[in-house]
Amino acid sequence: MREIVVFSGSAHRQLAARICDALGAQLSPIDIKRFSNDCLQAQLLANCRQRDVYLIQPLVPPTQEHLMELLLMIDAARGASAAQITAVIPHYAYARSDKKDASRISLGGRLVADMLVTAGAHRVLTMALHAPQVHGFFSVPVDHLTAIGVLADHFQDRDLTNTVVISPDLGNAKTATQFARLLGLPVAAGSKQRLADDRVVVDAIVGDVSGKRAIVLDDEIATGGSIVELLDRLADFGCTEAAVACTHGLFTGKAVERLRDHHMISEVVTTDTVPAPGNWPQLRVRSVADLFAEAIARIHAGESVSSLFDGVDPTHAPPQPKLPFAPAAV
Repeated sequence: MREIVVFSGSAHRQLAARICDALGAQLSPIDIKRFSNDCLQAQLLANCRQRDVYLIQPLVPPTQEHLMELLLMIDAARGASAAQITAVIPHYAYARSDKKDASRISLGGRLVADMLVTAGAHRVLTMALHAPQVHGFFSVPVDHLTAIGVLADHFQDRDLTNTVVISPDLGNAKTATQFARLLGLPVAAGSKQRLADDRVVVDAIVGDVSGKRAIVLDDEIATGGSIVELLDRLADFGCTEAAVACTHGLFTGKAVERLRDHHMISEVVTTDTVPAPGNWPQLRVRSVADLFAEAIARIHAGESVSSLFDGVDPTHAPPQPKLPFAPAAV
């Protein structure tokens, strides 16, 4: 079996360390420099020759900076004769640029996919793409994980009497339905129109929410505008309170102050695909490190990861044996 080598960019080293702890692998050192002309350079400080290299870097703000880091890391691994290069991108930010919905508009999701492959990535491992069709933008294999099992675990021991799962829009309803099945709950959805990046209108709720508590499930929360608009409509339709759960908790702009003290919100739960804000101690963060570690172990061993695609993660599947990994040679 080829040796595994794991590197992390600067976007989320804490998650990379947790993934390596779960793998029993060493997080190898990397040197990222910025020159006086503002150009970046990445140097991998561990031997990559004929090894399987995993580069962990979510695309979080400053997104362009972290994207360039990742491209340089991939290029460095290719130049170091890596046998296989896997870009581990827990949050693929450009997945929101997935369709031509205006004249002469760019498709960033496809362009960034092409850039990653051109740089030398042989495979991509990601989680909760904003739009499923982004999977098809890549010309290399993509393992697309889901965190709904991890998020469902957070609510398993709660009293969920008279509770309904809410999808913020009809496009996310399939994922919300899978999540609701894990908890044995009914599902409803908002009818949303996006007017701008931070402005939405929810004009209807599809499903019965009157007199019920809600668990609002979204793939990503950035400014929090969509969630606040949805909560206002839920209140209008008789919903009593809501827990908010999401995979990618970016919480940019005024999101924290919008959600932290909102009268409808009982709690907010997210995962560690992106760094959590430091000014919100009440935020509940569930780790997906074990899930990524399990996927990496299966990829490395040539085993199937299909059981991770259907709303099932290792905590809901038969246990797999841990794989021993030797430290990378420097």
